[in-house]
Amino acid sequence: METPILSQPIDLQIDSVDIQPDDTVQLTEQITNSFKKIAPSWPLKNLIAVNPLQGFEELPIETALSLGYAYFQQPTLPKPMETVNQQTLKWLQVYFDDGQATLPMPLRHLGLYSAWQQLALYDVCLHGNDEHKRQWLAALPKNPAQALQESLVDLHIATDEQEQFLTLMLTTLPGWASYVRYRTDWAGLDTHHPHPVTQMEYLALRVIITRLLWPEARTLLTWYQHVRKNTKPSPNLLRELELAERRFRLPLLKQLAAQSLTESALPEAQFVFCIDVRSEPFRRALEATGNYQTLGFAGFFGVPIQVTDTVTGDSYASCPVLLTPNHTIHESPCGHATEQQQDRKRYARLTKLSQLYQSLKYTFTTPFALVEGLGMASGIWMGLRSLMPRLASGLQTQLVRSIRKPMAVHSSLETIPFADQCRYAEGALRTMGLTEQFAPLVVFCGHGSSTQNNAYATALDCGACGGRHGGSNARVLAGILNDHQVRHSLLQKGIIIPDTTQFIAAEHNTTTDEVTLFGDIPSEMRQSLDQNLAKARQINSLERLKHLQPNQPVDNGVLQTWLRAKDWAQVRPEWGLARNAAFIVAPRALTAELNLEGRCFLHSYNYAQDPQGTALTTILTAPMVVAEWINTQYLFSTLDNVAYGGGSKLTQNITGKIGIMQGNTSDLMTGLPLQSVYATDNLTYHEPQRLMAVVYAPRTMLDSIIQSQPVLQKLFGNGWTQLACLDPEDGKTYLLSREFAWQNVH
Repeated sequence: METPILSQPIDLQIDSVDIQPDDTVQLTEQITNSFKKIAPSWPLKNLIAVNPLQGFEELPIETALSLGYAYFQQPTLPKPMETVNQQTLKWLQVYFDDGQATLPMPLRHLGLYSAWQQLALYDVCLHGNDEHKRQWLAALPKNPAQALQESLVDLHIATDEQEQFLTLMLTTLPGWASYVRYRTDWAGLDTHHPHPVTQMEYLALRVIITRLLWPEARTLLTWYQHVRKNTKPSPNLLRELELAERRFRLPLLKQLAAQSLTESALPEAQFVFCIDVRSEPFRRALEATGNYQTLGFAGFFGVPIQVTDTVTGDSYASCPVLLTPNHTIHESPCGHATEQQQDRKRYARLTKLSQLYQSLKYTFTTPFALVEGLGMASGIWMGLRSLMPRLASGLQTQLVRSIRKPMAVHSSLETIPFADQCRYAEGALRTMGLTEQFAPLVVFCGHGSSTQNNAYATALDCGACGGRHGGSNARVLAGILNDHQVRHSLLQKGIIIPDTTQFIAAEHNTTTDEVTLFGDIPSEMRQSLDQNLAKARQINSLERLKHLQPNQPVDNGVLQTWLRAKDWAQVRPEWGLARNAAFIVAPRALTAELNLEGRCFLHSYNYAQDPQGTALTTILTAPMVVAEWINTQYLFSTLDNVAYGGGSKLTQNITGKIGIMQGNTSDLMTGLPLQSVYATDNLTYHEPQRLMAVVYAPRTMLDSIIQSQPVLQKLFGNGWTQLACLDPEDGKTYLLSREFAWQNVH
């Protein structure tokens, strides 16, 4: 890489600036305020949907759009800033690398600033072999706060300009700043990182490199003022959003208002699905096959747990990122001790083989021998995967099963105190409104996805729980509700579960629509369930393919959706949560007769069983907030796929196993890829619009909740989300204005 050409020599001062404690306190506050403007970005292994303008949600959406345009949507930066970015991101890539690099960066255990400070002396691109610059780098204070403060002084950044300058240091390389925001504010204590980072260290590195390569960087402030004054987002943007919203919202509200809440007969089985919009069409298909009732509930089923696999040792939080796991659940294979021990040994052998292959693949010399030795076999396997994915998948499955025998999984509940088990059981049942009329079988159906060669796989698994499948949580809640002592406790609180009612867990694969049932079920009922789940799969596969491959013949919907999941070249294995537009909180009877086209999050709720509004408060401040994150991620990834999305999958590269960049080098891309929101390169599939929350409950209850919840005041008052009320007390439909006044919908 060539040494950057500077516009003038740097006046390097080795003498330290006298920094007072109050200066450090003020600087820390400025850094905190600057990072608040940056939305966090999760790594690929546990992607989370986030509003890219989350840092501006405290502002009216009109103002936020304008600020977002100025900060994030500028097609070009000052040329010296682009040079600074190039030199910055190469260090960030090697420092944050999570196992992709053959030779990891040394000294990472010391932290970002300390490791970089010692190694930067050898970076010719930073100092150009200039001895004065090398001495300046070597003489930098060991304390990143002091080094940052001295660099700001050298750049002639006045105290009252520092926060704005630091903000620009973040927004001119926003992807990496977003990842640092995740690492510093959201990663959690349960995530072990051998290479730590602080916000102070990150900005120290950014500003020091800027000080070296662009001594006139103070002009960045002038550049931003010019951008704010002379460039604005399209004045038609909000108008176009509002037109799309009216086209969708008013017909939906009229349809909902026309429904009647009639009591249905006791169903043969009740299925509780995640509120995910992909559940809605499958629920409809399943209800059409038999006497089944479906309900919607958050996919972690109200149990915030840490799941530990006793065989692999893997441990992860299985709950939305808004929550902290309260208990550790150990999952182990069923069977006697000898079988479990054999399974652990088989897994250990597989792990060693995998590690050997990876080491041979990524070191300097052995890849040549590896290619010579495995080239023909790899070529045959590649051909099978490309031309005959069905055969290749079958062979792979047989091979895996021959090495590791599939075994049922047991989830221990001993780590959850009995009082908490009772609390989770009651909370889940009351929140979804299932406190009576229990069917003989109640199935908690989590969800996940299955795709090949897909960097965004976890985004399809779950947009709230870091890509974790919901089967583990479903097993835990089913186990709790099958406990006789828990049922006795619920009886004391007015929830009577018949002895004949059995709770089991299941998992819905949203790519193939296959549903896997866990637990023992009477053979006759199992046969009927399997048949009807297969019918529902066929129905929904056909509906899914109408959107995935329109105007193309479908011979076998189940097979074709399965093949899309197995095709390692498929850029659109499924549409995920594209076209999401509404969050409906109501009894299932209100939506059961409607085809909502997979555009609505459906949360079951009965206000009559929630007189204090406790459950509704939880729904609106947790699942609805997550739905708003998902909605805005899809919205902005569609509006500007370069600034807020991930760009085309065809030109993406994975960096450090943590994120995506475009081409050979770029900022981290933090949003959804083009293929997740566009049907073609120019034709959108997702229809950009803000989320509408529809609640079947009295306005007085909603007013009380909003008055007590700042997060709702922010989302509804600033125009990020619209609230609609189907008031059961007067039978009318209302929309809440941004001034918190109810307007009748005619």
